[in-house]
Amino acid sequence: MELKTICKYSVCNIVLTGIVGDITSIDVDAIVNPANSYMLMGGGLAGVLKRRGGKSIEDEARKYAPVPVGEAVVTSAGSLKAKYIIHAPTMKEPGGPTSPDHVYKATYAALSKACEKSIKKIAIPGMGTGVGGLEPLVAVEVMVKAIIDCLKCIEECGVNEVIVIDIREDIPRIFCELLEKHEGVVRIES
Repeated sequence: MELKTICKYSVCNIVLTGIVGDITSIDVDAIVNPANSYMLMGGGLAGVLKRRGGKSIEDEARKYAPVPVGEAVVTSAGSLKAKYIIHAPTMKEPGGPTSPDHVYKATYAALSKACEKSIKKIAIPGMGTGVGGLEPLVAVEVMVKAIIDCLKCIEECGVNEVIVIDIREDIPRIFCELLEKHEGVVRIES
């Protein structure tokens, strides 16, 4: 699947990009995995990451389990293009429900962990929109809030680009539409 950039914005000198495409094929330092607390990588994006990057990703992540919603852990990315995977639980149980609050906490935790590890370029999927079952608009609204809240409060973060990418066109499109309306966010290109 070819990558299609929908928009580019800037906030706090950090580029925010919306892209339609396969998160496993993008050239970034880290991919966010909307995990479960047990770090089991069977379904949804987690399953795709494990199949394409290798079981070693899950084996490494499981050493940290259980990881509560609102925290995140970093592992290697196996044979994927990215160097790291940031596992940020959006749900406790595998296949369990999520909520807007969980998506906010997971997104914030993933970005905080990226800052802590000096990760420069991070790709985030539609958190909670797959197995978690949240409507894209609801999920992306809280993702945007978490991204902007986190980037505004962390000085000298090191992250220079946050990419919201999904194979579904609606996730990055909604992301771009919400950024357009957000105060303090400047469009770089469309």
